[in-house]
Amino acid sequence: MILPHFQTLALPAASNLLDRVDGWRQEATRKLQQSQRGEKGQFLTPSSVATLMAGMFEFNCPDISLLDAGAGIGSLLAAVVCELCQRPNKPHSLHVTAYEIDLILIEYLKQTLELCSIECQHFGISFTCEVREIDFIQDSADMLQPNLFTQQVKREFTHAIINPPYAKIDAKSQARTLLRSIGLETSNLYAGFTVAAAHLLKPNGELVSITPRSFCNGLYFRDFRKVFLQMMALRQVHIFESRQLPFQDDAVLQETIIVRATKQIEQPDTVLITSSSSVGDDLVLSHQLPYTALINPKDSEQFIRILPDSVSQKVVEQIAQFTCTLEELGLTVSTGKVVDFRVRSDLRLKPENGTVPLIYPAHFSAGAVEYPTATRKHQALAVTEKTAALLVPNEHYVLSKRFSSKEEKKRIVAVVWDANKINSSRVGFENHLNYFHQQGRGLDLTLARGLAVYLNSSLVDAFFRLFNGHTQVNATDLRNLKYPNLEQLLLLGAQIGEISPTQREIDRLVETQLLNPTNPLENSPMTMKNRIDESLEILEALGFPKGQRNQRSALTLLALLDLKPKDAWELAKSPLLGITQIMEFMAQQYGKKYKANTRESVRKQTVQQFLDAGLIVVNPDSPERPVNSPKTAYQIEESALELLRTYDTSDWDKNLRAYLASVETLKQRYAQEREMARISITIEGDVKTLSPGAHNVLISKILSEFAERFTPAGRLLYVGDTDEKFAYFNEASLTALGVTVDAHGKMPDVIVHFTEKNWLVLIEAVTSHGPINPKRKSDLENLFRNSTVPLVMVTAFLSRNAMAQYLSDISWETDVWVAEDATHLVHFNGKHLLQPYSKNENICESE
Repeated sequence: MILPHFQTLALPAASNLLDRVDGWRQEATRKLQQSQRGEKGQFLTPSSVATLMAGMFEFNCPDISLLDAGAGIGSLLAAVVCELCQRPNKPHSLHVTAYEIDLILIEYLKQTLELCSIECQHFGISFTCEVREIDFIQDSADMLQPNLFTQQVKREFTHAIINPPYAKIDAKSQARTLLRSIGLETSNLYAGFTVAAAHLLKPNGELVSITPRSFCNGLYFRDFRKVFLQMMALRQVHIFESRQLPFQDDAVLQETIIVRATKQIEQPDTVLITSSSSVGDDLVLSHQLPYTALINPKDSEQFIRILPDSVSQKVVEQIAQFTCTLEELGLTVSTGKVVDFRVRSDLRLKPENGTVPLIYPAHFSAGAVEYPTATRKHQALAVTEKTAALLVPNEHYVLSKRFSSKEEKKRIVAVVWDANKINSSRVGFENHLNYFHQQGRGLDLTLARGLAVYLNSSLVDAFFRLFNGHTQVNATDLRNLKYPNLEQLLLLGAQIGEISPTQREIDRLVETQLLNPTNPLENSPMTMKNRIDESLEILEALGFPKGQRNQRSALTLLALLDLKPKDAWELAKSPLLGITQIMEFMAQQYGKKYKANTRESVRKQTVQQFLDAGLIVVNPDSPERPVNSPKTAYQIEESALELLRTYDTSDWDKNLRAYLASVETLKQRYAQEREMARISITIEGDVKTLSPGAHNVLISKILSEFAERFTPAGRLLYVGDTDEKFAYFNEASLTALGVTVDAHGKMPDVIVHFTEKNWLVLIEAVTSHGPINPKRKSDLENLFRNSTVPLVMVTAFLSRNAMAQYLSDISWETDVWVAEDATHLVHFNGKHLLQPYSKNENICESE
């Protein structure tokens, strides 16, 4: 395919490609009607999701043929191109086949592919592409099942990356017929796209897909699992803490997962399970799970059981202690019989003569049923010949919600329907409820209370979330759950009175009455979960926004308090901890083992927010220590520590109000202390300050000594700071020189335009990190590749001794300046000092 030419498509860096494409995604989303997108299952991939997916490929072959079966505007393709261009071992060629049938999206897709071509050309990758404006299911079926009328040659691909449409397909539709022709019976398009893409892969080909998690279990996707797992071996599964985050722009309330699989019959020994709080979060929880634990070879349903960490494995082990089915207990669970719109004429807003209570999820309140309640729903049902069969005797039952609300804390929410509290012979349960019964009759009240305690436990909730990706809690799901025996349930129920127990009381009962009391409970999954939930509740009470109320932040707070799962809050301490120590605490005490290279995410996305809020202080033992020092340490602020020690006491609310009233004063005080230690510099007559530390001391000397001596009358364009990336930034002047700054790229510490020579001088200040070595030189050349003036690169040191540590690393065709010998330069292999070099010819340019 020959791509059309689009103006102003030249790009300065790979991340700008993603930014440009993501802007088009948002523009296209606005153009497409929401109803149309929902009907077609069109949810365009945000760049953060696309980047995560592209990074999961291994890309072991030199010539890549890539399939995107529902390309949209090309977000996934752009992410793959950026990923390949940044890898040290780049492929020789990349051929893209992109399917798309939406005319609006196709125009954007073609623009994206041209940008991809430009990017690949710059990095020496041969790029070709084809846009197929045809239905992917139709085309793949023609290739996989050719006949006299369709002489399609089967295309094969080394890689496929897909975000397939999430839409149901009718049993009599053409798509359903086509999928049957390739051996798949499914009711959802995403399953069809995934299997078709897998069929088109070459042996050992890689597939990365983002889909709803619902295929992991359940009857509807049994055939899909069988067909897919016969062809493909799962290699990595990535899950998200929140079901809203991957497609939050589209308000998609769907639990999604990303899967990487390879086309092979042999199964690997282990599968990498990763998880993150959000798509842009670099803090990734990582866990190797035996393949047989993910998919039990003896399981005829081939359920995919995703265990993200060691704590999850403990949850499974504890649930395994319960072996009873509902049938063995003489119980069953059914969906509420009343579908309100079918009996509309018999609905009543309030109870009256000739009616019975009609119970909805809206009647659930504080672990019990509140009837009647304040709601717009009808609360009574007239007893007629038509409705009589929909009612049950007014006896004791356990009710549970079939649907959990947006981000409800618990997936299973159960209450006891206590018949003693309602004067009625019969009752109606609406269709959004499940109810537990004994052959249509009620339960013993003690048994009902014990069953509700078990269902409401954090243990059952954690187990259910592990293996049920959908937002519903169906009667079938509850039937498949294993339960304590009758004696154990009655033992639980006997501990419950008229007042509903708190979550903590529920979990304590399950631990002490059901689980083996001889086992130490220090690392009990329920204890850990409750402590994390308490930490989240504290962050909410302190006013932290929703984006910072996540597991990462909760665990960081617990680490800074040295609070283990069984410790009382009054035992909270204030140790000095660095980021590495914080992450070690998470792993050792709460079983959350994150990738070692994700420390920066903790610092940027949690610790910095704690600092801004005055909750913690940095380097209280040495305020002059730079914030980027490997010795940087954090400590809970003294007043905050005193407050948190009173959590879960009668003094908490009063102390919280007092703390919140004074926190602004505390923040100001610590800000003043930090400001006193800052380093002053003068830029074009304005006094600015840099954060304390040797690195910024050197930057100050570069500005006052190096620049004045070696770039006289030069124009300062950029100064970085260890505390904030852009301490000074003259964006307009850099743009005029052809440089568009990549916010994701690692900028030099100082940039000066030496106007007399018309050179752009890039200076790195070295105190604890390396100089301009060959790799860094190449990175800077790439970052500034569109500069219209020659580049000069300088590494600066405070002393000769510091320079001596890095002599073997310094790149040729660069300069070195040492602050203690400020009048001299060291030039590596050149005719003149401070002289630009031609990258291609490797010789000095003439003046």
